[in-house]
Amino acid sequence: MDAPSGRRKRVAIAGLAPAKKSPEPIGPTAPTAPFLIGHGHDIHRLQPGGKLILCGVVVSEEMSPIAHSDGDVVYHAIVDAILGALGMGDIGESFPNSDPQWKDAASSNFLKTVLRRAASAGYAPCNVDVTLLVEKPKIKPFKPQMREALRKLFGPGVTVNIKAGTNEGCDAVGRGEAVASYAVVLLAARR
Repeated sequence: MDAPSGRRKRVAIAGLAPAKKSPEPIGPTAPTAPFLIGHGHDIHRLQPGGKLILCGVVVSEEMSPIAHSDGDVVYHAIVDAILGALGMGDIGESFPNSDPQWKDAASSNFLKTVLRRAASAGYAPCNVDVTLLVEKPKIKPFKPQMREALRKLFGPGVTVNIKAGTNEGCDAVGRGEAVASYAVVLLAARR
């Protein structure tokens, strides 16, 4: 009998303890579930001047986001939600702000790119629900244009909803120093 060495001996059991981990693929290569759901969030500080663009719609020419691209927090949150549903990381990994090609880029390009990735993985969006937090301007007059812009990108048959609110004077959003958005996206396997 061997003397105890103070260390437990590792025992490899076929199928339970691989000798080497195989690299994990990023995202599904074929539909693995009938539905995938993702949640996204984005926030940008605001500065005086420039244009505030939300869903590709100019909602103010008195302020703009401090951002590498056009800073459209709604599109950014949706991009993050789609990437999350697919298990493909986040917007910063796909479109890093250290890459000069994304400087002042229209965020709709990010959304179009991840929609193609979803299609390549066998999925299509069927529901997009957005919550936008901003003190000013009031978003209600812009909602129809914003929904239409989303419908053009997502195509027919996708349920699109935009909710908007303030932060009631709390934190940077409530003080009018930032704009934020959350998005939940449901992807369905294409048949």
